[in-house]
Amino acid sequence: MVSASPVSGTHVAPSAARESLRMQPRSRFATWRSSDHVRLVLIWLVLLAVPFAAPNAYVVSLANLALINLILIASLNLLMGFGGQISLGQAGFFGLGAYASGILNVKWGVGAWLGLPAAALIAGAAAFVIGVPTLRLRGHYLSMATLGWNAILVVFFNQFVSLTGGPNGLLGVKPFAFFGIALDTEPRAFPVVWLASLLVMLTILNLLHSRIGRALRAVATNELGADAIGINSFGIKLLCFTLSAAMAGIAGSLYVHVNQYASPDTFGISVSILLIVMVALGGSGTYWGPCLGALIYTAVPQLLLNYEDAELMLFGLGMLVVLIVFPGGLAGVPDALRRRFAPGWSR
Repeated sequence: MVSASPVSGTHVAPSAARESLRMQPRSRFATWRSSDHVRLVLIWLVLLAVPFAAPNAYVVSLANLALINLILIASLNLLMGFGGQISLGQAGFFGLGAYASGILNVKWGVGAWLGLPAAALIAGAAAFVIGVPTLRLRGHYLSMATLGWNAILVVFFNQFVSLTGGPNGLLGVKPFAFFGIALDTEPRAFPVVWLASLLVMLTILNLLHSRIGRALRAVATNELGADAIGINSFGIKLLCFTLSAAMAGIAGSLYVHVNQYASPDTFGISVSILLIVMVALGGSGTYWGPCLGALIYTAVPQLLLNYEDAELMLFGLGMLVVLIVFPGGLAGVPDALRRRFAPGWSR
């Protein structure tokens, strides 16, 4: 009996596949020295200069928003790009995390630092409940379930006025505080968002380099083949879906405490669809693709403010052109250019 290798696409014996999955990184030091780890640390060290180099607080606010968007898009890329599962409810988990943390703060006086893990737990628990029945099915059932989930949450955010503030939004959310100092400005809040985004990106990178990450890619490539070599496909998919939602909940908590406000319009179905587009545009299934997607998702609407009536059309047209020319996303542009202009070149 043979099975398809998730890496090369060739056929290997199940025993060889099991042995491949048992292979662990040579050492923690070797993992740390990997190019992605080094690049990640260097980029985030450069980002530390943003509050000092930015000309005004507005630019810092865009940097905060970009890093929050990065957490959202990277978490969805983990599920969609590496796990092969499409969720149309990522904005719903984002909103659930925001309202959970915000309501705990406004209604019960729970601090922002406790609200952050609480938001992750609540969003992750909701994903677990949804995933247990739907991930056992094949096809697009997860997409349909998460689409309905997102719609239900938007109605809840709008209609449960006594708890969420309704269409007017949730007001009075307290910012993060550090030793009694309120982080109530964009430059003061930046280190919190910076650290959270770094930890999320580091978690995803380590996960992808782990045995679970290799199993996740195997399930995405060939679920039946993964089952045949002893991988618990359902458990891997459920873990990935839960973790992705928990990360979206972290992004929601950061969003509500940095902006000190939450509105139902921020967490609608259209946002979930745009997040999927950003994953594809940046490069689905690539580690650095979400960084490019987050930059585009944050910057392009600002550049098109003067074209409000045509903003959505221009945004959509630009994304369509990029995806047609570079179907692998922007992260795949260098490889595409090398194949086009230097077909004999190899790494």
